[in-house]
Amino acid sequence: MKLILVSFLICLASCKSLTKNKNSVVDNMAVANIVSFDLEREINNCEAQLNKSVPKLTDLTKHPRLIETNATEWKEIPNGRLVWTSGFYPGILWYMYDLTKDDKWKKEAIKRTEVFESFKTINEHHDIGFMMFPAYGNGYLFGDKMEYKDVLLTSAKSLASRYNPKVGTIRSWSNKMHPRWQQHITIIDNMLNLELLFWASKNGGDQKYYDIAVKHAETTMANHFRPDYTSWHVIEYDSISGDVLNRHTKQGYADDSRWSRGQAWGIYGYTMVYRETGDKKFLDFAVKLTDKYLELLPEDYIPHWDFDVPNKEKEERDASAAAVVASGLLELSTLVEDRNKQQQYYDAAMRMLESLSSDEYSGVGKADSFLLHSTGAKSLGHEIDVALIYADYYYIEALARLKRMGQSN
Repeated sequence: MKLILVSFLICLASCKSLTKNKNSVVDNMAVANIVSFDLEREINNCEAQLNKSVPKLTDLTKHPRLIETNATEWKEIPNGRLVWTSGFYPGILWYMYDLTKDDKWKKEAIKRTEVFESFKTINEHHDIGFMMFPAYGNGYLFGDKMEYKDVLLTSAKSLASRYNPKVGTIRSWSNKMHPRWQQHITIIDNMLNLELLFWASKNGGDQKYYDIAVKHAETTMANHFRPDYTSWHVIEYDSISGDVLNRHTKQGYADDSRWSRGQAWGIYGYTMVYRETGDKKFLDFAVKLTDKYLELLPEDYIPHWDFDVPNKEKEERDASAAAVVASGLLELSTLVEDRNKQQQYYDAAMRMLESLSSDEYSGVGKADSFLLHSTGAKSLGHEIDVALIYADYYYIEALARLKRMGQSN
């Protein structure tokens, strides 16, 4: 029997280190849906893809960002202070080291991580969490690189400097970068940067980092979501009064449409916030966001780039959103107490991973990426139906989480 079925049985029977509810039991309804996913095969496929791509990626001043439609090799872009995706490639290498314990991946990860140590002082935008935690955070956690602690603490200080207590959120973009908005901008993506602050508060950083992260999550929960628990992308606040001025989008189809990756950031983000705080209001909210997202999915569980785009059947999918949610749902399945929800979310995550690993979405044999068919910003006219480095990052994170779940007994 394939490894993933064994992992499923072990996890739902006794996930001791990852779940708050140690009375999980196996329900038969989902077993038939997951036996076709072979975890070890997919880990091996990812390693084979890296063996193919890493020798081509030799310029340490750049990182792989995307593979264009019908191309096979990564397009590299400079590791600039304004480029939010630079941390995902070293993060992938750290996950491969964690999965294989092969020192060659550790050496490659170190090489690709340490080239942007100076980014720890970034305060021009909120994305320092995306940039530093997958790289330096994973190196600290998986590579025993204790010297990365100071880099992460400095990065957290830089991120916290963008917090506006009058609004109750960390300011995302600068108005110079995005002149459509004149005051305090917060985007839903910013939820994932909070993990850096939570980590710092537990590892020698100021308690205020925890308080900022919690307040940001609370304010976002109050203002960033519609009554049906779907997310807006961009909220513009009055920087003095904290009042909401506008609810818009940058990467979705329209201001009032439901951008699928925005919903994915919310699901992942509030699951993480509950893990870090233990506050049930965040768990309940993550459940509401998840249930709505699952309700909107097509049959193969890979969303279109926006849930409300016209002529949806002709529109591109977003594998990156699916990868983010698959990873988040694996964790959420260990945090909810209701056994039916445990089962539902685990099964949904496995359906997503099955589709992502299928010939339809896998890059194996076609390109150097793990995944194909992501959409970064169709509304802006770029990154349409491409491979994206962050899709690969959250996919390998999901595989790593799945493996740890099978080992926790």
